[in-house]
Amino acid sequence: MSDAPYFHDASGTVRFWVAVDGGNAVSASIGREALRYHFRTAEGADSLETFGQHVPEIEAAVRRRLAQGFMEPVMLREHDMRSAQG
Repeated sequence: MSDAPYFHDASGTVRFWVAVDGGNAVSASIGREALRYHFRTAEGADSLETFGQHVPEIEAAVRRRLAQGFMEPVMLREHDMRSAQG
């Protein structure tokens, strides 16, 4: 498994891994629309670049979902990102 995030064309998501609980890696993804709407990027913006600019916030959202009892793979939606601001 590669640790580098990548854009998965078929699903329209950035797929990535987050270290939790002593270094265990949890797989996760976030869609291009969630990235675009939450971070207010242009319609044609590079999703992987947007992801790279906001890794700490996105990883925190994954950890919140896991703390709420969600299981791997964690699929983030725009709502999951908004809860970080509240």
